Order: sequence, then C-alpha cells, then structure tokens
Amino acid sequence: MADVARLPQLAGGLPDRPSMQDVRLYVCTDARRRQGDLEDFLDAILAAGVDAVQLRDKTLDAADEISLSAVFQAACARYGRLFSINDRADIAAAVHPDILHLGQRDLPVVVARAIIGDGIVIGRSTHAPEEVVAAADEDGVDYFCVGPVWPTPTKPGRSAPGVPLLRYASAVAPPGGTGARPWFAIGGVDLMTLDEVLDAGARRVVVVRAITEADDPGAAVAEFARRLADAAADSGS
Repeated sequence: MADVARLPQLAGGLPDRPSMQDVRLYVCTDARRRQGDLEDFLDAILAAGVDAVQLRDKTLDAADEISLSAVFQAACARYGRLFSINDRADIAAAVHPDILHLGQRDLPVVVARAIIGDGIVIGRSTHAPEEVVAAADEDGVDYFCVGPVWPTPTKPGRSAPGVPLLRYASAVAPPGGTGARPWFAIGGVDLMTLDEVLDAGARRVVVVRAITEADDPGAAVAEFARRLADAAADSGS
C-alpha cells in the first residue's frame, strides 16, 4: 500500500495536473501482477518525477483494465500527474483518463474522439517520416511518439527507425518551437542511451523497462527527470 509519508503535502485540495507541453517523462507499465507491488510502484515513480503513466497490459480483459484504471487514477490524482489508456477508446470512454494513446493501426483519431468525447488528450504513434509529418499536423492529435529508436521486446518484430527519425521529428516539430506539437522518443530509451536521444533533439521520452525493471524505480525516475530538465533548460525548450 501507499506510504503516506511519501505523498505530496496538499494545500487546498489535489495538485494541478500538467498539460502535455509540460510532460517530459512518460512511463508505460503493466499491472505488475508478477511483482505484486502496483500501488507502491506507482507511488515511487510519481513521487520521483514521472509526469504521465500509462497502463499497457495486453493480457487484461476489459473488466480488469477498468478496475485497475481506478488504482492508476487515484495515484495520479495524489501527485497531480496524468493517466493514460493505451489503444482502447471504449475503455477510455468508461474511465475518462487524461490521455488516450493510439497506434497507427488503431481507430482513426476522429472516430476515437467521437467515442471518448472532449477533454481527453489523444496521442499518436509514428514510425516513419510521413507518419511524423501527419501527426505533427493532423486535427485532433495532441502529441505523438517517435520510434522505436531501438528494437524493444514490447513491440516484437517491429523494425526500429532509429535516431535519424528523432532528428527528422526535431526538424518538423522543434522542441520549444512556437505552436510545435509535443513529441516523445520511445523504444529502448534508458539511462545509457538517453544522451544520444537528447543529442538528436528529443526533449521528452517514453520509458518502459529502464524504470519498470529497475532495482530502484524511484531512483531511476529521479535521474531521468534531472537529465531531461537540464536538457530542456539548456535548449530553452
């Protein structure tokens, strides 16, 4: 269960939540059934500096995903962070997350919006230059992800477009550029590869194993958050 001592001290209610422009570190995790520590894990990473967290677990049926969403939403509310649903517009319509993320083979954005209504951010995955261009301009897309930068077991069989696609995205939607849509590097991003990602122009990242499999997830988050903040400050983005 959550350690009350770790919870943020709230004055006048729950903390305000960030906009996508403010999100730097976005974590995807499964339900942590193997570890049995979901609530403690969420408290640890949110307290350490994660801005948004997504429930991504293909083994869940709809009922379980709806039930678990309440755990994620409660944790995110305590820390003023964003909760994301992956792929499922129907579940997003039921639980009203902050974010719905759509892959290239998921519902079209306009259809998803009709299902979930207004007030939920929609993100889009991109894996090629033409998809980056489309996501940077498509009506209804609020942010997009670029990758996978390196091959990753979370997307088996998918080729990795690599660092060059990050450089392309940085040219299409410069981080910090006026009116530029926020975008995130994804796929194999860890503390060893983060500098290469930042050098390519990314200022936001989605992380999976480097945090979910870390010996100390909170410490890993703190280091990611520090380096991302330093990069943003150095570039003025």
